[in-house]
Amino acid sequence: MSDSVTPPAFEHDVPGKPPVPPPPLEETAPAPRRTPAEEARALVASTNVGTLATHSDDGFPWASLVAFGSLEHGSPVLFVSRLAEHARNLERDPRASLVVADPHPRDDVLASGRVTLAGTAERPGPELAEIAQEAYVEAVPSAKAYMNFRDFSLWVLRVERVRWVGGYGRMDTVDAESYAAAELDPVVRAAMGAVAHLNEDHADALLSMARALGGYPDASAATCVSIDRYGLDLDLDTERGPAGTRIPFDEMLTEPAQLRAATVVLARRARRVSSAQGRSTNTVRPSSRR
Repeated sequence: MSDSVTPPAFEHDVPGKPPVPPPPLEETAPAPRRTPAEEARALVASTNVGTLATHSDDGFPWASLVAFGSLEHGSPVLFVSRLAEHARNLERDPRASLVVADPHPRDDVLASGRVTLAGTAERPGPELAEIAQEAYVEAVPSAKAYMNFRDFSLWVLRVERVRWVGGYGRMDTVDAESYAAAELDPVVRAAMGAVAHLNEDHADALLSMARALGGYPDASAATCVSIDRYGLDLDLDTERGPAGTRIPFDEMLTEPAQLRAATVVLARRARRVSSAQGRSTNTVRPSSRR
């Protein structure tokens, strides 16, 4: 898979020379990424909280924090009460959008992923309603307590337009068909646990990967910031300033249970390369960035 970005329509009006991360000092292996459609689907699957934007009767856009589930093809499922303004807004004008953000953002939140799903909210028919209700309760177990409340109604957002942003310089627009057809990353729900484990217990291995496999032999610290089925992303401290690199897995992962073995393979390969080149694998300190 290749990463796709939308070229900017104009350049930033930056006074002076814009900051540029230091480039790698060595060539690295090709590092595939999820497509923008896959990234969007992964974000929606990673959390049950989003911001719903609807149209108020006074003409103002109205944004509300909501819980949601999702159907197999990625359509969000909402269960809302008429006591909430957004529910009354949907009854009058079903056009809406849902913003879903990375539930574990970096310190610089704008460097983290988010996606906007725009479309039309619909009340599902009997057959789909049963499926949608199950999807919502699976995502929001507490909903069992109020599932029979008469002021609540079930809605499915039929996605018509998708805008994904993966951080600075990574963004794209995705059509509804590509979003619905994108395969969900099987490791998305296990990824953050794996990230935390690597950072807490294997900082030395991450630094070794950055130096031996990531193209930055001058790295002094490495922090894992994300993992997907294709590889892992590292934030680095180097002698030349902060940088980032991506380390691909040997093979695409098909289930969460493969995460540990895949990272062990990378760590061992990095140690072999480092030993052959006579480099140290010791970490000086954890990376100062997240």
